[in-house]
Amino acid sequence: MWLGIISLFPEIFDALSYGITGRAISSGLVTIAHFNPRDFTQDKHRRVDDRPYGGGAGMVMKVEPLEKAIAAAKNLHPTASVIYMNPQGQTLTQEIVQKLAQRSALLFLNGRYEGIDERIATYVDEEYSIGDYVISGGELASMVTLDAIIRCLPGALGDENSAKQDSFTEHRLDYPHYTRPECINGITVPKVLQSGDHKAIERWRLKQALGRTWQRRPDLFVKHPLTIEEQTLLNEFILENVPTAGDLLQTKRKD
Repeated sequence: MWLGIISLFPEIFDALSYGITGRAISSGLVTIAHFNPRDFTQDKHRRVDDRPYGGGAGMVMKVEPLEKAIAAAKNLHPTASVIYMNPQGQTLTQEIVQKLAQRSALLFLNGRYEGIDERIATYVDEEYSIGDYVISGGELASMVTLDAIIRCLPGALGDENSAKQDSFTEHRLDYPHYTRPECINGITVPKVLQSGDHKAIERWRLKQALGRTWQRRPDLFVKHPLTIEEQTLLNEFILENVPTAGDLLQTKRKD
C-alpha cells in the first residue's frame, strides 16, 4: 500500500517507524512518501499561510503550496484518494478503517493553524474526524488513522486473528485478556481459560465481549442487533454480573 503524507512537520511521522507500523514499512508492505508544502512555495520566506479574508484570529493555509503538493503526489499515484483529517469530518470507525485498508493508495492532507483555504476542498475526496475535540494539526489524527489502517493489512500482524478479534471489528468491544502468573493481588485467571476446552473458552470470550459492550457502549447494539445466540449469552452475563433485587435488599438490611 502506498501512503502519501502532506504535512509541514513530516518528522512527526517518524513515530510510525516503530512497532507494527515500523515492521510493515521495513518489510515493504507499506510505502510512505512525504510532501512538505513549504517545498512548493515561490517566495524566499517559503510562506504557506496568510491572514483570513474578513478578519479574525489565526492564519489559514494557502491554496498554491497545497495544490502543488497534491499534484506532486498525484503524479506518483493518480488514483490515490485524498483524505483530510478534519474535526468537521465523518467520525472514524473500524468499518471505515477496514474499507480504507482495501485501497492501494491514500494521500493524507494535514492542516495547521485555522485550517486550509476552502478552495482546496475541491481536491479532497473524504474527510474524517477522530473525535469531537480540536488538536493543533492534522498530523496526530492522521497517525491514529494510519496505524489503524496498517494493522488491517494482511501480513502486518504476527497473528492474523489479532485484527479479527480487535474491539469494533465485530461491532462489539473486545473480551478481557489475561496472562501469567495465574494469581496476582488476589485476582485469579478465570478457570475456563485454564481448562483447555476451546469451545467453552470461545463461548466465555463472546459472552464477556457482549457484556462489556452492554456495559460501556450499548449504542453499538442499536446499530447492529444481536443474534439469538448472542442475546442468550448477554442475558447470562447480565444475570451473572448484575445484583438481583434480593441481593440489593439484603445489602440495604446490612447497612
